Amino acid sequence: MKLLIINGPNLNMLGKREVDLYGELTYDELCQKISDFAKQHNVEVDFYQSNVEGEIINKIHSAEGIYDGIIINPGAYTHYSIAIYDALRSIQIPAIEVHLTNIYSREEFRRKSVIAPACVGQISGFGYYSYILAIFYFTKGKKYEYFKKIRKF
Repeated sequence: MKLLIINGPNLNMLGKREVDLYGELTYDELCQKISDFAKQHNVEVDFYQSNVEGEIINKIHSAEGIYDGIIINPGAYTHYSIAIYDALRSIQIPAIEVHLTNIYSREEFRRKSVIAPACVGQISGFGYYSYILAIFYFTKGKKYEYFKKIRKF
């Protein structure tokens, strides 16, 4: 199994940005923890981080035929990027939206995800374990049957 993990704006600043909220784990340390877990479960992961919406969209478009699933933390794009929503809907790869923090316990503007309806699910509030839970879903869940059912293929 091969998964693409996409991280949006400001995730490259982990360990520096709002440490009280996001913790001291750096972006490289986050990727290493996820990679270590994935290897233990025979999952290949590729990481991609961009602060640019169009680059994220291009990466999603290029995933077709290469990856079995996408785990995406769209960062602030979660709340307003119809373009990322459309990109996820345009491919035949199931995606899970993840967040380090619980977006529903934060500022009002962060409580709405326009990306989530394009995904098979959303996991938030568990720090880097949000990514681990998404990998667990892809390895243990009935992702394809569910994905096909909700997307009506």
